[in-house]
Amino acid sequence: MFQKISAQQFSDKLFSLQGISKKTIEDHLKLYQGYVNKYNEINEVIGGLGDTDYAKANQVYSQLRELKLELSFAWGGIINHEIYFSHLGTTSRAPEGVLLEQIKQDFGSLEFFQKDLKATAIAARGWVFTVWNEREKRLINHLSDSQNTYLLWEVKPILALDTYEHAYFTDFGVNRAAYIDAFFSNLNWMVVQKNFELAKK
Repeated sequence: MFQKISAQQFSDKLFSLQGISKKTIEDHLKLYQGYVNKYNEINEVIGGLGDTDYAKANQVYSQLRELKLELSFAWGGIINHEIYFSHLGTTSRAPEGVLLEQIKQDFGSLEFFQKDLKATAIAARGWVFTVWNEREKRLINHLSDSQNTYLLWEVKPILALDTYEHAYFTDFGVNRAAYIDAFFSNLNWMVVQKNFELAKK
């Protein structure tokens, strides 16, 4: 039986980022809470508390199809933001150890990794992820245009960068590149390192 989920609580460091305002973070967290709310709401409808007509399920259009599709959108919005918020707010300016070695192996240098991630973020409509490709045993930067088109098969995300306008427009207007630079300056590489270690297990 479905049990409602609750929004995660994140570090207070989120409210004192360099270049990304407290207002932006507060508004962004409200959007995250909205995804949690809708995920719970949709699950309750699918779980029999609503009036879903299973007999009318249809691949072109049906209530059930819409519910299932939007459930994936809400879930993506939850997980994507939890990765994003969890690794912001830090004095950790660069990766080190096995993560740095993997970055150098897969991208040639940290500088090229950041160049590739930034360019991918400029090209993305919604999200960019650094993911561990389990089959190929390498890191790649992967773009996603929506909350529910967020991953390839057999990969695990270790870093998430929100490129929707709500993540930066208040502070940077149309200057997404400056927002991406601010993201890098606030990125807690220790959290990314832990994500990497978990992804490899």
